Amino acid sequence: MKFFETSKHSSLKKSTYINLRWIGIIGQLFSIYLVYFYFNFKFDFFSTNLVILLGALSNLYLVFIYKKTQLSDRSALLFLLVDIMQLTVLIYLTGGARNPFIIFLIIPSVFASTNLGIRTNLLLVLITCIMIIFLTFYSNDLPKPLGEHFHLSNYIYYSTPISLIIALIFLNYFAIIFGRESRLRKEALNKMEEIMAKEHEMLSLGGQAAAAAHSLGTPLSTIKIITQELTKQLKNQKEVIQDIELLSSQVERCNQILKRLSLNPDIEDNFIDEDLTMRNYIKEIIASFQETSKNVFNFNYEQDSSSKKITKSIEIVYGLRNFIGNANKFCRNKVYINLRSNSEFTIVTIEDDGEGYPNDILSKIGEPYLKTLTSSKTGQTGLGLGIFIGKTLLEKNFASVKCYNSKTRSGAEIEIKWKNKDLFNI
Repeated sequence: MKFFETSKHSSLKKSTYINLRWIGIIGQLFSIYLVYFYFNFKFDFFSTNLVILLGALSNLYLVFIYKKTQLSDRSALLFLLVDIMQLTVLIYLTGGARNPFIIFLIIPSVFASTNLGIRTNLLLVLITCIMIIFLTFYSNDLPKPLGEHFHLSNYIYYSTPISLIIALIFLNYFAIIFGRESRLRKEALNKMEEIMAKEHEMLSLGGQAAAAAHSLGTPLSTIKIITQELTKQLKNQKEVIQDIELLSSQVERCNQILKRLSLNPDIEDNFIDEDLTMRNYIKEIIASFQETSKNVFNFNYEQDSSSKKITKSIEIVYGLRNFIGNANKFCRNKVYINLRSNSEFTIVTIEDDGEGYPNDILSKIGEPYLKTLTSSKTGQTGLGLGIFIGKTLLEKNFASVKCYNSKTRSGAEIEIKWKNKDLFNI
């Protein structure tokens, strides 16, 4: 947990930032030298070169002195402020708000909005807005002779910084929202991969336990035979006989433990590795919940539905298990599962008699990290990861998943639909 908490504060990659800064510095030099030597415009050439040199020195500091591979929010804020100030001084020297290159002033804060924290972004946006307003009222003239003949009405002159500020706010807002959603989805997908990896690991451990039980069976049987022989030979020595009987009982106990270890993994492995019909898939999943749940599972299916076997898929099993598990968790006491199939489609519907999806998150079902403020059973609220994982796994296997509140019962309803040509060719 400490690692994840720390990594959230160091999300800006230093090498990427350095490369972008070099591109900006080279672009600034090219523009200044082109305007000064090719177009013969007159401006404070020495000061502009000095400002660009300071930007290059700050980048060299990042390359050779700043040793970390990631920039924290605080470090990134300082360097981005340097970028904003450097651009502000350059634009101040070359015409201020009348300089069309003023649009580049919004780049640092927009770049930061997808990578850094909300407070850092707000501070950068505020400072950028202040710099734009400053350049609107204070700056040198445009390079001569352009500055002598270039005149704008006040309407156009003041509309430029206003449009820049509006663009800055909107771009940052959308970048922050989309960046946050992207990070949450990535985190949820990582969680899904972790769960699937654990599932495969458990299956692997089950196979190893079965192999160990099989291998230890022979030496334990040998020990048991030896204890029986020793009992016959030393039957007159009561103290020794007690120790031998204890040893024999412990051997029997080991056999029972190994029997249990070898039994359950075999059942689970056969279930996952064996091609089954959709009906049997669902029956096995229901059976796994009935062992620990007091809820009633009503499974209805058409007599001829899903008679064809499906290629083994742990993703389909885990996806179905997630939705059936959710129904089992949030129902009052009954879960309804219906399987129907025809020549074209196979459809599984899962309903429960619980409270259903809260209205405030109904339109967002399927997204990770959802929380409702209206649930009366706060102990049963979740983050939507189960639905997200189940939906993602099933859709990866060509299923169409719809989640809504049941029209016939009080609870939630999930419809999982496959085209048969996709389902049977997985």
